[in-house]
Amino acid sequence: MVPMSPNTQLASTKRVIVGLSGGVDSAIAAHRLLEQGYEVEALFMKNWEEDDAEGRCAAAADLADARAVAEQLGIRLHTVNFSSEYWDRVFEYFLREYRALRTPNPDVLCNAEIKFSVFLDYALGLGAAAIATGHYARISAEATGYHLHRAVDEDKDQTYFLHRLDQGQLARALFPLADLTKDEVRALAHRLGLANAAKKDSTGICFIGERRFSDFLARYLPREPGPIETPEGLRLGEHRGLAYYTIGQRQGLGIGGVSQGRAAPWYVAVKDSANNRLIVVQDSRHPLLMSSGLEALQPHWISGRAPEAPFRCLARLRHRQPLQACELVAIGPKGCQVRFDEPQRAVTPGQSIVFYQGSECLGGAIIERGLAS
Repeated sequence: MVPMSPNTQLASTKRVIVGLSGGVDSAIAAHRLLEQGYEVEALFMKNWEEDDAEGRCAAAADLADARAVAEQLGIRLHTVNFSSEYWDRVFEYFLREYRALRTPNPDVLCNAEIKFSVFLDYALGLGAAAIATGHYARISAEATGYHLHRAVDEDKDQTYFLHRLDQGQLARALFPLADLTKDEVRALAHRLGLANAAKKDSTGICFIGERRFSDFLARYLPREPGPIETPEGLRLGEHRGLAYYTIGQRQGLGIGGVSQGRAAPWYVAVKDSANNRLIVVQDSRHPLLMSSGLEALQPHWISGRAPEAPFRCLARLRHRQPLQACELVAIGPKGCQVRFDEPQRAVTPGQSIVFYQGSECLGGAIIERGLAS
């Protein structure tokens, strides 16, 4: 299947509302739609109430950048506050998962529940026929429905975060950056003289921003210290609470790198909830960190139809991970089981596994547990 150009599936659509974040990607998305003849308006979403005395949440600065871009492009900018929806539909889930000692990916849920649900409904209410964002991904429309594909820029591809979109959402979505690389986006922004052309990319939690994560999480979750130990039971230090760590984590353990004369980094391997122990190992490919497969829950298939097992495909367990060959050996409405051709490191409960065939993103599921090698 050959992906279509960014606007082909909605060629007859004229009025589009772009989610303008204040960043360079959404600014160029708006510019490209204007070039293609669309009637473009923009919307800035505020989805988090700033309560940070240090001012790390930069919604005000982002709004100023969005206003400057909208003025330069000559488009109307709407503003809206979805903080309540974000809290109810994304952040409460985020906290539940951390309390359960899992590591959720709020960006995945934010796309499905806010950007392509709440924002989409709001835009349709304003009379738009579609929304557009600065995501790096491609959509094709065929007799079999709408298909999501990886972007031309593999390094920036964001299909991992978009895998829970459905047919109705894709039918009303445009990704104008599908055929551009990030370098080309930056270069175009500079040529246009956009105010945010040199603005760095955001890297924090979706809509919450960049901040010291453990301190932020401590506002909502109690610290429950316990021992940090080797698999053999040697105590190395004390952890802040199991919820504050993720499988495979190397930084921030506070235990140095030497044990019994061996100097090497430590990695989180097991969160032993029964005994409130954090088990760490020094080998990055220690058996406790490796899995030959996994079980996952809440499967979502973009087509609306699950493939029949056994099913060969490619998968990734985290954003930007190289695609891994695997087989879905069991597929059901509530979950699936996956076996990898090569053992995988740091399979993390709460994260997403996302499936691909060729360039197409098929969907994904939420990792429940790794299966031992």
